[in-house]
Order: sequence, then C-alpha cells, then structure tokens
Amino acid sequence: MQLKQLTIALVVIADLSGCAWAPSNSLDKSKTYKLTVMHTNDHHGRFWQNSNGEYGMAARKTVVDQIRREVAASGGYTLLLDGGDVNTGVPESDLQDAVPDFRGMNLLGYQAMAVGNHEFDKPLPVLKMQRDLAQFPMLSANIYERGERMFAPYKIFDLGGLKVGVLGLTTEDTPKMVHPDHMKDIEVRNTIVEAQKVVPELRRQVDVVIAATHMGHYENGNHGTQAPGDVEMARAVPGIDMVVGGHSMNPACMKAENVLDRAYVPGTPCQPDRQNGTWIVQAHEWGKYVGRADFEYRQGEFKLVKYSLIPVNLKKSVTTADDKTALVPYTAAIEPDPVMLSMLAPYQKFGQEKLSVQVGNVDGRLEGDRAVVRSRTTNLGVLIGRAMMEKTRADLAVINAGGVRDTIPAGPITYQDILKVHPFGNTVCTVDLHGDELLKYLDVVTRMSAGSGAFPQFAGVQMDWLAGRITSVRIHGQAVQPHTSYRLALNNFQAAGGDGYPNLTAHPSFVDTGFVDAAVLRTYIATHSPLKIGDYAPGTP
Repeated sequence: MQLKQLTIALVVIADLSGCAWAPSNSLDKSKTYKLTVMHTNDHHGRFWQNSNGEYGMAARKTVVDQIRREVAASGGYTLLLDGGDVNTGVPESDLQDAVPDFRGMNLLGYQAMAVGNHEFDKPLPVLKMQRDLAQFPMLSANIYERGERMFAPYKIFDLGGLKVGVLGLTTEDTPKMVHPDHMKDIEVRNTIVEAQKVVPELRRQVDVVIAATHMGHYENGNHGTQAPGDVEMARAVPGIDMVVGGHSMNPACMKAENVLDRAYVPGTPCQPDRQNGTWIVQAHEWGKYVGRADFEYRQGEFKLVKYSLIPVNLKKSVTTADDKTALVPYTAAIEPDPVMLSMLAPYQKFGQEKLSVQVGNVDGRLEGDRAVVRSRTTNLGVLIGRAMMEKTRADLAVINAGGVRDTIPAGPITYQDILKVHPFGNTVCTVDLHGDELLKYLDVVTRMSAGSGAFPQFAGVQMDWLAGRITSVRIHGQAVQPHTSYRLALNNFQAAGGDGYPNLTAHPSFVDTGFVDAAVLRTYIATHSPLKIGDYAPGTP
C-alpha cells in the first residue's frame, strides 16, 4: 500500500471510529486543533550511535527538531513521549547509571515517559537520582511504595488550549524481572484496574487521553504467561485515545486486523494497531525509529491523519557490483546534531576508558578459542551459562558457540576482555518449557554440527548419550520430569532461530530480558572473583 493510500485509509477508519468524548468548554468549537505525538521506547542505553553509524541520540535530535519546526509552522503542537526502559544495554551507559541518556532526553525535550521494569535494575537510590535528573515526569499509576504512588500517575498538558492528559503504566511482571532487593516495600498493582480508576478522572479534566505504557504489544492480546499488555488494556478500559507503548520491543505495525507485520521493513508504511477506539503504537527499540502520529481534534473528535516510523540511519546489507557486501541506509542519511554530540562525547570517552578497568580475575585460562569452543563444551561456555542463569533465575542455559568470540587468559580480567568474548550486544532471553518440550529442544540442539557456530555450550544440565542419542537428562541432579516447568536461558539470536536453533520467540512464556550478555557476564565475574576454573569444568551442574 502506498503512503498516500495508507493515509486515506487511516483517515477513513478514524472518521468511522473516532472518540466522541465531550470537548472542554474552553475550546473553540469552530477550530481544528493539530497535535503531533512523537514517540520512542526501550532506549536501553543507546545514547551513542553504533559502530555502523545507526541510531544514537544526536541523529534522533535532528529528526525531532525538524518535526517540531514543521508542525509549529503549520500551527500545530507536539508531544515527545517515551515508553520506558531507558536503562540497561551498553556498558558506556550502564557504567554511568544512564546519566548521559537522561541528559540526552532532557536536551531532546522529552515531555513524559513511562517507567519501565529496567528502571529498577539498579538500587533505588539510582532510580531516584534519575528521577531528579529528568526534566520531565516519569509516570506510573500502578507502582506503589509503602502504599503510596511512587511516581506521578499522569501529567496534563495545555497545548494551545487543547488539554491532553498522559497516563503512565508499568508491566506487572516487573517484580519477577529485577532483583528482589530493588523491590523492597514496592508493589506493582494491576494495570487495568489502575487505568480504570485514573482514566475517568482524567477525562473530566482533558480533551485527549494518551497512555504512555511499558506493558508490551501482543498480537490480538495473546500475552501468554506474560502480564497483560496494551491490547488487553485498550479493550478493557474505554476512554484512552492513544497508547505509546514499550516492553515487547517490536514495531506495532499491522498487516491486518489483529495480525502483526513481523517482517516490517524500515522506511515502509506502518499501520498502527487499533483496539476499542484506541490507537496503539510502538517504535521497536534503541531509538532505531522516531514514531510520528499526526492528529486533528475538532468538537470532541480525535482523528489520526497520518502515521509513520522514521528510521534513524538504519542500514541494510547489499551486494555490490564487484560481489562485495556493503551497508547502505534504508532512507536518506540523517546528520547528527552537533550540540548533542558535544554534550555526549565526554560520557562516551569516559565509558570507553572504563572498559580497561579490571573487573575480576581467574586462576587459569577460560577457553574460548574458535576451534575448541565449536567442538566441545568448555569452561568459558559453562561460565557464560552460569552468569545467564544467575541473572534470570533459570534452571539451565544453552549458548551457541558462535556467540563466544575469544578466550579470557589467566590473571586480571578487564571489561574489554569480556567484550571480546561478547562483541555483538546480544540480549539474554528466557523461556519456560515443560520437561517434554525441553527434551525435544535438547534433542535438536545437541545435533548441531561440531565445528559450526551453532555448536552448543551448556550450563546447569547433565546429559548422557548412547550411539549419538540422549539417554538421560538431569537438572539440579534430578531426571527431567515431563510435566515439570524448567526455565531455559539463551541469547536473542538463538531464540529467534539463529544458527538453525528452534525459534522460541512465539512461545507463550518467551521473554527478552533486555540484559546484554557482556554486562551479565561482567556482573557475574565481578561478584564471584577470584574465579577458579575448576568450578567451571564441563559437565559440572
């Protein structure tokens, strides 16, 4: 569908199903009010562009500033919102408690954000420091500390006379996704129940209600074992005009009603989800896109005129005429904003310098040599698996050997050593499998060819073979039981079917934690040093 056709289709849909809540008495009933909502989510520490020149807050600022100028020139107003999870992703940010990220958001002029589960990854004083640093409200109506709301539930904006209320909500899964010590005296209440309380309160004060959420967008509301997300809330809570979401880290672009476009291509038209009169949007992750939704409001009707996801210097791999591979942008290149670059550069430099700091030590060689790690289980494979298990409280871990890129020699261990092992920035995922599912999964992965990047490394599981087939599997020293649930940790590359692994992303219990593998390994090494290689011998539970 061409963009012009998509725009017409969206206007028609909005005409048929626009909300007709009573307008404010102060509004000019003969006037059409223009509002453009820009949105991002799941930033996860990506304040700086990656090694391919993709995303980064400097290029994002160029996009946002251009939209603001354009909208202002047409007599409209803008809101810049975020769906949460500013924290946890790359070491330069993690080492500095996301200070550069929040300062970057201030410079970008964010007006509100939802509180994400990863905002609780560090102790509460860090979160409260970030809340003080932010020049915009961090919103969550359903997080309570000692019986009182920890954050403001909503913020009201007067945009040229149009009153817009932004409500914040956070996934109920937060307590099981972060360290229990970080949730002491904190209660994460039911999102739908809280929204049902707050939305009527907001509607008495405003013309438009937007929910900034960190709950996840699940196709047709199929959230599996995860907490309910945006679709379920929109169906259950009338009166929400728009949801700016996060958490599931996908572009919420629909192929058809209740059918997600899982193969969305950057730069192509995106039709947002529509549930119970509520538009639902999400902009993937990491600042890869800036979402733009242009609305018109007139006499109680709130209509979506145009929607797009703007790629921020995303690139694709192409084959050149001389049969070489090159990266080219999907859309026109975006120049980074020099003011943002200047502000962030010292943080990037400091983070890079910190990578040379010692984080631990080991009494022997942790084997990651390509020829070895792709042919047999090694102590480094066990160490990586144990780190993933400890972080996610998993029962076992499986790591593709292609995700282990270097050896850690005996002696001091720096963060740079860890990044040589894990250079890709993969995230740690979990899936809860019944014993019979797990046995089928292990039967497939243990057949991966030796010498290939798919060759599996294991932790937390002991197996016996006969004639190349698994004859017994033990976890925690006990035989796997068909109807018992076991949590498997693996990286997002494997989980999505990389290296020929079974694709587990559609499993109802699948969770991408957002924790980057290098950061997880660093924390484990720092906590358990000095490491003894004998504790990580292959075959140990």
